[in-house]
Amino acid sequence: MTKVSALTWVGASAAESAAAGAAAGIHGLRSWAIGLTLAVCACSAHAEPNARPLSLDVKGKISKTTDAAHQLYHFGEAELLALPVHSITTATTWTPRSTFTGPLLDDILKTVGARGSEIEVRTLDDYTYTIPVSDGARYGVVMAYSMNGQRLKISDFGPLFLIYPRDAFPDELVGTVGDSKFVWQIKALIVK
Repeated sequence: MTKVSALTWVGASAAESAAAGAAAGIHGLRSWAIGLTLAVCACSAHAEPNARPLSLDVKGKISKTTDAAHQLYHFGEAELLALPVHSITTATTWTPRSTFTGPLLDDILKTVGARGSEIEVRTLDDYTYTIPVSDGARYGVVMAYSMNGQRLKISDFGPLFLIYPRDAFPDELVGTVGDSKFVWQIKALIVK
């Protein structure tokens, strides 16, 4: 018998040829399914759906811009990572006691030349919350991009999470008003 294609065997009976073709078809389908599974796994290992490059836009009452036409200062990942790094170890309502790391809110405001008294914090899902500019200095607020040494993903409060030292100021930062200051999935700040 000589194999001519996956479905035809020369010198074989019709039944033998059909059985060989079915086996080859199943084997081909199985190989295709395994190949597809491996390709999907390889892609998902490299393209994590929660991965998002660090970036932050700051607008409003600022004296320095990277986009003068839009009165905007855009921090890319490299610029955010180049700012001095600070950490706060604290619990939140949503996390156990953890170490949060990133630049100080004050360092971000100094970089853009902020001159307002309030900051409207905007998130990826368009939630907004306003905090006083003075919170930055009073509490040493960190714009965290990592928790316990792991980069924050969208599914776990990232890419940026506004962190206050709640454990150090329990009378001021525990409860509904304190919890409101812990804003995550931050995309922009508007200085007012």
